[in-house]
Amino acid sequence: MSITSSTVTQEPAESRTGDWYLVQCKPRQDERAEENLLRQGYECSRPACRRERLLRGQRQYVQESLFPGYLFIHMPQGANWAPLRSTRGVARVVAFGGRPLAVSCELVSQLQNRAETHIITTFNPGDKVTILDQGFAGIESIFMSMDGEERVILLINLMNRQQQISLPMASIANR
Repeated sequence: MSITSSTVTQEPAESRTGDWYLVQCKPRQDERAEENLLRQGYECSRPACRRERLLRGQRQYVQESLFPGYLFIHMPQGANWAPLRSTRGVARVVAFGGRPLAVSCELVSQLQNRAETHIITTFNPGDKVTILDQGFAGIESIFMSMDGEERVILLINLMNRQQQISLPMASIANR
């Protein structure tokens, strides 16, 4: 699984003036809000992830917002905020004390970078799983963590000792 982020331009942070702000979208309209803001020429970032789902017994990946209901928008200094209020899919700009609160460029950059490398899986630490791989087929184990994008670390009981092993994610299933 991987996470992706949409951005209009890839300018270095030092060359931009203005800040990033958090925009709350209408329910289940993140993508619509992003499309409409991009069409108006705004620079947006909506970190999205490929999430693993078990559908009808098969693993499938679906694209979802990392922060459902929210996206980041870059607003140059002195920009007109009025068009945001009437943009389809946008509910409001997140504000405190009636003033939009700026989000640092570094935070948005970190979220974008993390979005490219982070993995979201349906397995949680401590979940009991069954190994499907031929060498360990049928052995029950405990999911510990992800080991890269496509591998998992499991805790198994071999010869009355707990051992950690790393296997491809496709080699395990929920118990």
